[in-house]
Amino acid sequence: MFEINWGDLTPEKFLEEYWQKKPLLIKGGFKNFQDTIEADELAGLAMEEEIESRIIANENEQNWQVAHGPFEDFSQYGEQGWTLLVQAANNWSEQTNQLIKPFTFIPKWRLDDVMVSFSTPNGGVGAHLDQYDVFIIQGSGKRRWQVGLPDQNLRQLLPHPDLKQVSEFEPIIDEVTEAGDILYIPPNFPHKGVALENAMNFSVGFQSPNAQELFSVFTDMLIDKEIGEDRFLDSDRKVTSKPQLLTNDDLSALKKFMLNQTEQDDLFAHMAATFLTSSHHALEILVPVEPFTSESVYQYLMTPEIIVRPVLGIKSLISEHNSDLYINGDRFAILPETEQLANLLAKTEPMTTESLKSFTDCLKNTHLLTNVLNSGYWYID
Repeated sequence: MFEINWGDLTPEKFLEEYWQKKPLLIKGGFKNFQDTIEADELAGLAMEEEIESRIIANENEQNWQVAHGPFEDFSQYGEQGWTLLVQAANNWSEQTNQLIKPFTFIPKWRLDDVMVSFSTPNGGVGAHLDQYDVFIIQGSGKRRWQVGLPDQNLRQLLPHPDLKQVSEFEPIIDEVTEAGDILYIPPNFPHKGVALENAMNFSVGFQSPNAQELFSVFTDMLIDKEIGEDRFLDSDRKVTSKPQLLTNDDLSALKKFMLNQTEQDDLFAHMAATFLTSSHHALEILVPVEPFTSESVYQYLMTPEIIVRPVLGIKSLISEHNSDLYINGDRFAILPETEQLANLLAKTEPMTTESLKSFTDCLKNTHLLTNVLNSGYWYID
């Protein structure tokens, strides 16, 4: 549905020359681009309790205000100087979810969500830094974007307790974006976008876990599985003449002792796949009221023209280490007979019963599909 018009670039050249190195504006990156969700629909999402949304307003880039959803009314904000941002709009809009597919030349575990924003004239969030990679697709309307280089001399500003900004910077990109333009911004490159008219933007963001998060999740898994309870040993200890000293050798031994836990490849691979497929945003998990049985699933698969769909925004991958399927943090064993079906499930693309018929001769495939359906991660439409 959506295909990037790279011009002289290719995905390979982009990764080599730009990815996490420098920003890039692709004019006309999507030909004839139409908003995947209308502004009033976006406002409707911002009225829902479970959906993360906020409004950032300013008066001539002064007196910044931040309000968090859900919202009941927007009339108080007037006709200029404010932006509505809805996180993970792709979890609730099928068309918006399709914006992820053109960027799957990067592994899907790196993809996070699609944030959608609606801005009135002069609306924006101010100059700021992000800690993740983002492709910003210009929808309807126009916006002036400025992007600078990383600069340790930038001052952090806090014009509102819920809004981090940075001081002014020298832009290396200073362009007006129009429908279909794609702006790529690497982490820690200062940027600022100001709407010139009512404008929609679609930001495909990438998750980038920090060491704290990974260590925290790994430690929790060690505790949950009651692993890592062995004590530090130093059977080769020598007599010391300085008992008050914590030596570099001791520090190295303690560090090695701790890091040895991460050498448990099975555990580490399981932790990583669990964490990387767990959603950070609300999902509409569709657990069936009446659990499916393998027999009922088989009967559904015999019915023509039925579509089996993944829940919007669901994260899924196959771990190369243990060859298992992970969906939303849950692990599903893959057998040799179910490998092909598991790969299709991991791609999180709708499948017809016609395309699934080839798997019905194998009861293990039916069991796998039944388990996924009963988890609420896929559903029969």
